[in-house]
Amino acid sequence: MTVKSKHVRIKGIKDGLVFLLDDKCPFEDLLSELRFKLEHSHQNILTGPIVHVDVKLGSRPVSEEEKDAVLDILRGQGNLLIRSVEALEDPSGVDSDALYMVSGMVRSGQVLHHQGNLLLLGDVNPGGTVTCSGDIYILGALRGMAHAGVEGNEEAIIAASLLSPTQLRIADIISRPPDEWETRESSMEFAYLTNGAMQIDKIHNMVKLRQGLNVFKGV
Repeated sequence: MTVKSKHVRIKGIKDGLVFLLDDKCPFEDLLSELRFKLEHSHQNILTGPIVHVDVKLGSRPVSEEEKDAVLDILRGQGNLLIRSVEALEDPSGVDSDALYMVSGMVRSGQVLHHQGNLLLLGDVNPGGTVTCSGDIYILGALRGMAHAGVEGNEEAIIAASLLSPTQLRIADIISRPPDEWETRESSMEFAYLTNGAMQIDKIHNMVKLRQGLNVFKGV
């Protein structure tokens, strides 16, 4: 089998690799070439230590299923660690206010990225990273790094059952946590921006920022 290398370009950068994927060809052709290139053409870079990978899908609108198909091929190579994915979402299937739910643990060195709002059922360990263009909600302990509003959305928030991060970031504002994070009261909190500064508050006060939330007032 011969596959001409025209839809997939692999570019080396200082701290990893960038996969530049053609956004004009049929999607199945793209997958076939990506699979062939990894299995036959680049064994020299796929048999060494861990390599961080950034994936750029160009201006091709993709669904979550299509994005997963690309990532599944890359994850099949044991030393490739996906750091970021840049792609347009399929406009016919995206609700900007919807929550994308995923279950699992983000371990040290791993990066979980989502375009939209993300609900993670699990922990983020020290050295693990979660990035999102919208809000980040973590039903678990956040002990790694979280970056919400990565495309400049200063209204994004970060919430966690246990907020004990190595770093929080919303849009371009970075908050390095104080030494007393580990001694804070154990309750669900969220981070948000006000006047260009990051603030922390109890989760039940989120309604102040999210006016559209349904509020339970009891009987």
